[in-house]
Amino acid sequence: MDHDGTATVVGGGPNGLAAAVALAERGMAVTVFEAAGEVGGGARSGEALVPGLLHDHCSAFHPMAVGSAFLAGLDLERHGLAWAWPEIDCVHPLDGGDAGVLYRSIDATAAGLGRRDGRRWRALFGRPSERFDALSEDIMGPLVRVPRHPLALARFGVPTVAPGAALARVFATEPARALFAGVAAHAFRPLHHPLTSAIGVGIITAGHRYGWPVAVGGSGAITKALAALLVELGGKIETDAPITAGSQLPPADVTLFDLAPGAVARILADRLPARVARAYRRYRHGPAAFKVDFAVEDGVPWTNEHARRAGTVHVGGPLAEVAAGERAVHAGRLPERPFVLVGQQYLADPSRSAGRVHPLWTYAHVPHGYTGDATEAITAQIERFAPGFRDRIVASASRTPAEFEAYNANYVGGDIVTGAKDARQLVFGPRATLRPYHTGVPGMFICSAATPPGPGAHGMCGANAALAALRHLRRVR
Repeated sequence: MDHDGTATVVGGGPNGLAAAVALAERGMAVTVFEAAGEVGGGARSGEALVPGLLHDHCSAFHPMAVGSAFLAGLDLERHGLAWAWPEIDCVHPLDGGDAGVLYRSIDATAAGLGRRDGRRWRALFGRPSERFDALSEDIMGPLVRVPRHPLALARFGVPTVAPGAALARVFATEPARALFAGVAAHAFRPLHHPLTSAIGVGIITAGHRYGWPVAVGGSGAITKALAALLVELGGKIETDAPITAGSQLPPADVTLFDLAPGAVARILADRLPARVARAYRRYRHGPAAFKVDFAVEDGVPWTNEHARRAGTVHVGGPLAEVAAGERAVHAGRLPERPFVLVGQQYLADPSRSAGRVHPLWTYAHVPHGYTGDATEAITAQIERFAPGFRDRIVASASRTPAEFEAYNANYVGGDIVTGAKDARQLVFGPRATLRPYHTGVPGMFICSAATPPGPGAHGMCGANAALAALRHLRRVR
């Protein structure tokens, strides 16, 4: 079979696979090299703790992936990908039993927040969520292009510039403030910093359009479907094939790296322009995740009834506590009460459970490279809002920041979002440029979550980098 050029992709996470599929669809002969024994990166799943109990290894809920224009155009359902939604997307419980409750429906969410805060929630998220499909073309697309919907993008963008804590204070009640703060905390940044509203606004807006679904059978179903499509298109995947030096790269018309910038700098070494090499080596990584998987009999006995029906529960207390915890983590200290994310994926996908025993996915925000054990801190935080939780634990297993990095080398120091999402790196990626996917070496590109639009199993970093690679080939030819 004749091919329209050759491509090498180093790294088989969601973005590497997305880039490979995008290139293979254009007729290129593509080979993916993955260091691990299976592709998937952060989107992998497996049986653990109890026979038949299915746990996601890292990524779990996918409001950005289900709405990804690239993934939606691939008909991945043919390769086994199916989505399932919990009854409630997210709950943020408070001491005393109250909670902020996030539904896919903006009306249901607003109704639960009371008259005044409900009106403010609609004002902030109503119009953008209605226009999310159009907005995502500009938010998730290549950085360098004229916006297709400039007025809608400007309206959406103004609130994202604010610090997360400041935007949370637009709301009058603690449930609404805490609800927004918990989603904004996904940025792994101190909430008094500018632009820390961006990820929270983006996730909530996407969630009101598409919900917070899980992939049936585990998050690994997303990358398995991408891998199956790639092979169908004639692409090749080599696992247990780490690339650590430029001399290992096969000749190819284009090469794309689904790797952290520091790894790209090590591989390309003196082939990189000096300014790019400096930027990649100085790329900043943020706080880490400390993960604990639990097997829980009969689920978590949350005090708040809504939390028992929510796919995600944010355990962090009121706004002030969430903000203080993120400041401490950023300063290198583990707070006594860290911010904890709890995933109850089995509520949407019962196939993950084993009878009355259910998988509980949790992680806490901890300092970069944290070497302690946060298992008890996580357990105590859940017990705080679900008395009797400890008595229902059948088994548990922890994953430290170092073990996260061993699992996926892109997670340097346990940083599962592949880089500190400060203002510059969130907008531009590894270096201040309008061409974030270009490495400065002709024909070589970076496509990891370090590049815009950032982390998630949406595949858009890879798809955008593939477009840059194809434009390069057109110019060369």
